[in-house]
Amino acid sequence: MYEHTYPNKRFKLTLEFLKKHVDTSESILDLGVENPLSKILLSEGYDVQNTSGIDLDIDTSELAQSDANVVTAFEIFEHLLSPFTVLKAISSNKLVASVPLKLWFASAYRSKTDMRDRHFHEFEDWQFDWLLEKSGWKIVDRQKWTNPTKKIGLRPILRWFIPRYYVVYAERIQASNS
Repeated sequence: MYEHTYPNKRFKLTLEFLKKHVDTSESILDLGVENPLSKILLSEGYDVQNTSGIDLDIDTSELAQSDANVVTAFEIFEHLLSPFTVLKAISSNKLVASVPLKLWFASAYRSKTDMRDRHFHEFEDWQFDWLLEKSGWKIVDRQKWTNPTKKIGLRPILRWFIPRYYVVYAERIQASNS
């Protein structure tokens, strides 16, 4: 049902990845306001609460206060000035997060009309892995996918072969008592 049109291919692949790692009995805190993907998760039987729309660069209290089993962050970290701070503030021990990958043939996304809809970061996979590791997470599984378009040109052709999205399932690294 979510297969063939953008952004639904991405939603379908994200849902498949989430189902591999998160049971519908686990509660989810989804970073960001309610959106089409969080609505899909609800329709699939997941217990999803979204953050209220607070600026997570400034206020992480909703993360620290949440008792959700899992935090999801689908295309959120690229919009933050300090994703490290947000990753450290998460109280859950499980994280499923996706980010757009930096593409050598396309500049970072920047909306001309919405100041909030801009990418401060577009990661290479190793950069996102390092960010997760430095903020106390261990990646258990990862996947990449492409974002083909029906446009004509060199960039649209490259989008058929070069991954655009990167999703990870990570678990909090427990501090040792030594």
